[in-house]
Amino acid sequence: MKMARGKAAAETERRGAAMAEDRGSANDAAPRDRRRERGEASVQRIIDTTIDLIAEEGLASVTMQRIAEQVGSSNALVVFHFRSKENLFRAVLKHLSDRYDELWASLVRAPGLSPVERLMGAVECAQRFARQHPKWVSVFVVFSSDRKSMQLYNEIGLPSDLSYNAEARDLLVEIKRMGDYGDVDTNTLAESLNYLVHGAWFWDHLNPPSGSSDVLRKTMLMLLHQAFPRHFDLAR
Repeated sequence: MKMARGKAAAETERRGAAMAEDRGSANDAAPRDRRRERGEASVQRIIDTTIDLIAEEGLASVTMQRIAEQVGSSNALVVFHFRSKENLFRAVLKHLSDRYDELWASLVRAPGLSPVERLMGAVECAQRFARQHPKWVSVFVVFSSDRKSMQLYNEIGLPSDLSYNAEARDLLVEIKRMGDYGDVDTNTLAESLNYLVHGAWFWDHLNPPSGSSDVLRKTMLMLLHQAFPRHFDLAR
């Protein structure tokens, strides 16, 4: 009996120690989670501030110190998160590219859409992104306009651009097949739509519209209606 009681006491002690360890682990995890959340929020504030500065002033005036002043933090914190200005610029481009990809996925790759609906989603994606986030578009234009920063854009942004263009071309090929539009040059049409998007973005960066403009969407729809009149209505 004494041995049984001893074993029971030992088991109770073991369970108590395990529970205390679990509580300690949970208590340790909570501060770690809060630190991680604060760190992620700090990184996002720096990225957002950098976007604003680039959109308003270009790349030349953007320094780690200037960003720190705008954020209201120390230069050491900016350096801690990104190490260098090039890494920060990479993070900015990656952030914007990811946001565009999310919008593209929701409008073009959603399940159950027809090829025509997907292509209209691509048109809507270009228009909505520019209308809702003009500063983001300006940053894309700035990075793709300077010879040095263009190298970063070509590494981070260009692969996605080429992928979107290829995806749109595949949709045009499918619509051509569906409607038996034998004389449509889908390669030229895909490039024309791509030129329209980037040309409109560049022009709006130089000459921001005073209000919401529907010119890009209407122009793209005109091209699609001319190529596929039975599938694209100008009244859309």
